[in-house]
Amino acid sequence: MKLAILSRNPKCYSTARLREAAIARGHSARVLDTLKFSMTVEQEDPGLKYKGRTVGHCDAVIPRIGASVTFYGTAVVRQFEQMGTFTLNSSHSISISRDKLRSLQALTRHSIGMPPTAFVREKGDVLKAIEQVGGVPVIIKLLEGTQGIGVILADSVSIAAAIIETLHSTRQNVLIQKFVAESKGKDVRAFVVGDRVVAAMRRVAQGQEFRSNVHRGGMAQKIDLDPEYEKTAVRAAQIMGLRVAGVDMLEGADGPKIMEVNSSPGLEGIETATGLDIAGEIIGLIEDRVMFPEVDLRQRLTLSAGYSVVEFPVTAESELVGKTIVDTGLRERDVVVLQIDRNGVIIPNPKHTREVMAGDKLLCFGKAITLQSLVPPRSPRKQKRRKVRKLPPADAAQ
Repeated sequence: MKLAILSRNPKCYSTARLREAAIARGHSARVLDTLKFSMTVEQEDPGLKYKGRTVGHCDAVIPRIGASVTFYGTAVVRQFEQMGTFTLNSSHSISISRDKLRSLQALTRHSIGMPPTAFVREKGDVLKAIEQVGGVPVIIKLLEGTQGIGVILADSVSIAAAIIETLHSTRQNVLIQKFVAESKGKDVRAFVVGDRVVAAMRRVAQGQEFRSNVHRGGMAQKIDLDPEYEKTAVRAAQIMGLRVAGVDMLEGADGPKIMEVNSSPGLEGIETATGLDIAGEIIGLIEDRVMFPEVDLRQRLTLSAGYSVVEFPVTAESELVGKTIVDTGLRERDVVVLQIDRNGVIIPNPKHTREVMAGDKLLCFGKAITLQSLVPPRSPRKQKRRKVRKLPPADAAQ
């Protein structure tokens, strides 16, 4: 295969290791500076040039897009996508993961732990937001900070309010997040490749530093990841649409709390800590995906009018409960069951003798009017009641 690695620094550990792993497996790999591409946007002819020359054929692109060039970098990745080239992580998934608020919003519809978080702009809303996340101390984060930059611990209301006001005055958007005390100074990085965690490490801050990032001097050690943490990491990467991700989690008293999902995770810290060939795992994934490219079922299968792809829960009252797939008569009604999700266990292409149970989630393709009759009515969502901790006035906390 011919691979292109988008990186501004060919000598960077991660970039060099990916190139080395590709060559070791018999592929050619070029490191291309992300900012030296130019694009032409024309009907049925998406063009891409590098240093003024037309980009030749390549089988796959590995984006290593730095945070400072996210906008232009994702545009380059998107152009490769329009040209039909496989990209390890898509432009859309990179964009979502780079925005801390947007990525957390994407996770909120799913049963995934995360620290209570607030986002406000008005000065008068700051104290209420601190109350809503559980009171001080709180973590204040810049939306687009990386490597621990722009992450501040505020242990009093007055300090938190002053920091937020200052950042807002410089037109910075910030998140207010609950401080998970039991995980102070440490976190877990799970490295996801495809649909599995290939390595994990615990990062521990040194001295009085509360940020555990390796770039902040944190020490990393290999760990065997608990199944709950592994499942959370893989699910978070899937929700973001990332094929390769570094998922950072806090070790909360009630389980994993997603802190960040990184679309360009560094390899040096985790390869050093674990002794594993993570770069080789990534190249192996590319080999598989180029040979068997993913197909978006909703785009491909809904071309015929009146047909759709739907995932729906099977309630206890459903006519399907207790019947095998063949006995449900779905096939005769022009519906095919593609997959069953049973308490997080995926049953792909289930046999016709498989029994449908209450609580299953069925992924089906078929006639839309039939699918509509199977989907249970949506019940109004109940608002969660939060225990709000009363805070003293800002001036009283000084």
